[in-house]
Amino acid sequence: MNKIALIVVFILCPASAVVAQEQAMSMHQGHMDKLDGNSNGVVERSEYQAFMTTAFASLDKSKDGSLQSVEVSQILTTEQFSLSDTDRNGVVSQSEFMKRVMGDFAAADHSGDGNLQ
Repeated sequence: MNKIALIVVFILCPASAVVAQEQAMSMHQGHMDKLDGNSNGVVERSEYQAFMTTAFASLDKSKDGSLQSVEVSQILTTEQFSLSDTDRNGVVSQSEFMKRVMGDFAAADHSGDGNLQ
Protein backbone atom coordinates (compact mmCIF):
# COMPACT_ATOMS: atom_id res chain seq x y z
CA MET A 1 0.00 0.00 0.00
CA ASN A 2 1.52 3.35 -0.92
CA LYS A 3 2.32 5.90 1.78
CA ILE A 4 -0.38 8.34 0.67
CA ALA A 5 -3.05 5.66 0.82
CA LEU A 6 -1.90 4.53 4.26
CA ILE A 7 -2.01 8.05 5.64
CA VAL A 8 -5.47 8.59 4.16
CA VAL A 9 -6.70 5.41 5.86
CA PHE A 10 -5.64 6.75 9.26
CA ILE A 11 -7.26 10.11 8.58
CA LEU A 12 -10.59 8.96 7.16
CA CYS A 13 -11.30 6.21 9.69
CA PRO A 14 -14.39 7.05 11.72
CA ALA A 15 -13.15 7.44 15.26
CA SER A 16 -14.30 7.34 18.83
CA ALA A 17 -12.21 9.32 21.30
CA VAL A 18 -10.08 6.25 22.11
CA VAL A 19 -9.59 5.29 18.48
CA ALA A 20 -8.82 8.91 17.58
CA GLN A 21 -6.08 8.97 20.22
CA GLU A 22 -4.63 5.71 18.86
CA GLN A 23 -4.75 7.11 15.32
CA ALA A 24 -3.00 10.30 16.41
CA MET A 25 -0.26 8.20 17.99
CA SER A 26 0.06 6.10 14.83
CA MET A 27 0.16 9.22 12.69
CA HIS A 28 2.79 10.74 14.96
CA GLN A 29 4.97 7.67 14.97
CA GLY A 30 4.77 6.78 11.31
CA HIS A 31 3.59 9.66 9.20
CA MET A 32 4.22 13.08 10.68
CA ASP A 33 7.60 13.40 8.93
CA LYS A 34 5.91 12.77 5.58
CA LEU A 35 3.40 15.52 6.26
CA ASP A 36 5.94 17.97 7.73
CA GLY A 37 7.12 19.46 4.44
CA ASN A 38 9.40 22.13 5.91
CA SER A 39 10.82 19.80 8.61
CA ASN A 40 10.10 22.19 11.47
CA GLY A 41 8.70 19.46 13.73
CA VAL A 42 5.02 20.34 13.29
CA VAL A 43 2.49 19.76 10.55
CA GLU A 44 1.08 23.13 9.59
CA ARG A 45 -2.47 23.43 8.27
CA SER A 46 -1.14 24.50 4.85
CA GLU A 47 1.19 21.47 4.68
CA TYR A 48 -1.64 19.14 5.58
CA GLN A 49 -3.97 20.72 3.04
CA ALA A 50 -1.34 20.50 0.29
CA PHE A 51 -0.59 16.87 1.14
CA MET A 52 -4.26 15.91 1.14
CA THR A 53 -4.85 17.71 -2.17
CA THR A 54 -2.05 15.60 -3.64
CA ALA A 55 -3.48 12.50 -1.96
CA PHE A 56 -6.87 13.12 -3.56
CA ALA A 57 -5.27 13.45 -7.00
CA SER A 58 -3.34 10.24 -6.44
CA LEU A 59 -6.45 8.33 -5.35
CA ASP A 60 -8.56 9.69 -8.25
CA LYS A 61 -7.40 7.08 -10.77
CA SER A 62 -10.06 8.05 -13.33
CA LYS A 63 -9.04 11.73 -13.07
CA ASP A 64 -12.69 12.81 -13.07
CA GLY A 65 -12.50 14.95 -9.93
CA SER A 66 -14.23 12.44 -7.68
CA LEU A 67 -13.51 9.19 -5.93
CA GLN A 68 -15.59 6.14 -6.74
CA SER A 69 -15.71 3.36 -4.18
CA VAL A 70 -13.79 1.05 -6.53
CA GLU A 71 -10.87 3.52 -6.60
CA VAL A 72 -10.47 3.42 -2.83
CA SER A 73 -11.86 -0.03 -1.98
CA GLN A 74 -8.46 -1.30 -0.86
CA ILE A 75 -7.98 1.52 1.66
CA LEU A 76 -11.48 2.51 2.81
CA THR A 77 -14.32 0.39 4.06
CA THR A 78 -17.82 0.91 2.70
CA GLU A 79 -18.70 2.72 5.93
CA GLN A 80 -15.70 5.07 5.67
CA PHE A 81 -16.57 5.85 2.07
CA SER A 82 -20.22 6.50 2.95
CA LEU A 83 -19.25 8.87 5.77
CA SER A 84 -17.18 10.89 3.31
CA ASP A 85 -19.95 10.95 0.66
CA THR A 86 -21.99 13.61 2.42
CA ASP A 87 -24.38 14.30 -0.46
CA ARG A 88 -25.00 10.54 -0.88
CA ASN A 89 -24.49 10.56 -4.65
CA GLY A 90 -22.21 7.53 -4.68
CA VAL A 91 -18.94 9.43 -5.19
CA VAL A 92 -16.70 11.54 -2.97
CA SER A 93 -15.96 14.87 -4.60
CA GLN A 94 -12.73 16.71 -3.93
CA SER A 95 -14.76 19.21 -1.91
CA GLU A 96 -16.24 16.45 0.28
CA PHE A 97 -12.83 14.85 0.70
CA MET A 98 -11.15 18.11 1.68
CA LYS A 99 -13.97 19.08 4.03
CA ARG A 100 -13.60 15.72 5.78
CA VAL A 101 -9.82 15.73 6.09
CA MET A 102 -9.59 19.39 7.07
CA GLY A 103 -12.30 18.78 9.67
CA ASP A 104 -10.19 15.93 10.99
CA PHE A 105 -7.19 18.27 11.10
CA ALA A 106 -9.17 20.85 13.08
CA ALA A 107 -10.32 18.16 15.53
CA ALA A 108 -6.74 16.97 16.03
CA ASP A 109 -5.44 20.54 16.51
CA HIS A 110 -6.25 20.64 20.22
CA SER A 111 -4.41 23.91 20.81
CA GLY A 112 -6.12 25.64 17.88
CA ASP A 113 -2.82 27.06 16.65
CA GLY A 114 -3.08 25.57 13.14
CA ASN A 115 -0.37 22.98 13.80
CA LEU A 116 -0.23 19.29 14.68
CA GLN A 117 2.65 18.23 16.89
